[in-house]
Amino acid sequence: MNQSTQWLDDKYRQVFDDELRGLERRRQNDPSLTIDQIQGLLKHLYIFAEQDWDGRGRVFETAIAATVAAHEYFIAEWQKELSR
Repeated sequence: MNQSTQWLDDKYRQVFDDELRGLERRRQNDPSLTIDQIQGLLKHLYIFAEQDWDGRGRVFETAIAATVAAHEYFIAEWQKELSR
């Protein structure tokens, strides 16, 4: 791993883990939460990620990518759980 990009990888992992923890906590504490609601949030995240009209920079783009990935992972795992 290149030293100059390791910090971005670390940032990605930190944001991903934090987002995933938050989603899991929300699911545990909100019995009315549905996959459709999380998919709705993900849809808005996709739109937000595409609106880079102001040049956000590498850190912000990394954080957005990690947030999107955490939501996608959370939805996939929840769907897997329901299909068992």
